Amino acid sequence: METTSRPGHPLPYDTYRQAIERETLRFAELVGGVDPATAVPSCPDWTLAELARHVGALQRWFGSLLTQLVQEPPRSRDVDLGLPERAGEYAGWVAAGVESVAGVLRDTDPEAAMWAWGADRHARFWARRMLCETLVHRVDAELAVGREPDIDAVLAADGVDEFLVNLPYAGLFAPGVAKLHGTGEILAFRCADPAGGTGEEWRVRLEPDGFRLLPPAGADAAPPEPQAAVQGRAADLLLLLYGRRTYQESAFDVSGDPVVLDHWFAHTAF
Repeated sequence: METTSRPGHPLPYDTYRQAIERETLRFAELVGGVDPATAVPSCPDWTLAELARHVGALQRWFGSLLTQLVQEPPRSRDVDLGLPERAGEYAGWVAAGVESVAGVLRDTDPEAAMWAWGADRHARFWARRMLCETLVHRVDAELAVGREPDIDAVLAADGVDEFLVNLPYAGLFAPGVAKLHGTGEILAFRCADPAGGTGEEWRVRLEPDGFRLLPPAGADAAPPEPQAAVQGRAADLLLLLYGRRTYQESAFDVSGDPVVLDHWFAHTAF
């Protein structure tokens, strides 16, 4: 596995494939043997059974898209789920899907052109997206059963990048994104831990017609001072962006105008 990632530069495709397998099995192990009616605090109104159904169904749907290399937005999410009748069997059902998902990813050319709702219109988009979904929901399961989440810093930093790169395209299912505007304010998200890339930073500029992720500043050019900045470990930044943490927590070093941060988080629920 590579030890660093840079904004806009995804990890190797095999890294996603292997991590999806690991994270899915970790998720299944967490929810197996636990009351499926257990509430999931980070996903309001969901139980562990509903979370497991979501993870298993989403992976099977992504696998179907990759198998077909769809070129147009699908009109339906209907796939043959093979969902067990008893919620207590959902964990095993999620785990049983790992072999199929891994096979689809192995058999798919990551460079193959296909429809994607985000910035990267290639098959690799779906592997990266599947890992982020699975990893964050594994954390949700851990929070539900009272465990402290542990996230690989490399995967977390890549997840931060994936979130910010694709957020401008997420208005279809995150309508608040379409209302995220500004007058040139810059927000900076800074990674503090070496494994995630010391000094790694993502800058977003809010503009009258929307927002955009800024390219990394050149070595000979100092970036403009942000109106607000949040620094923390890659894992904490990832959970912050996904609404599992708040910037007021002690895990973060915050500077600048909190109004800018409140405006951002009020419109980026994913």
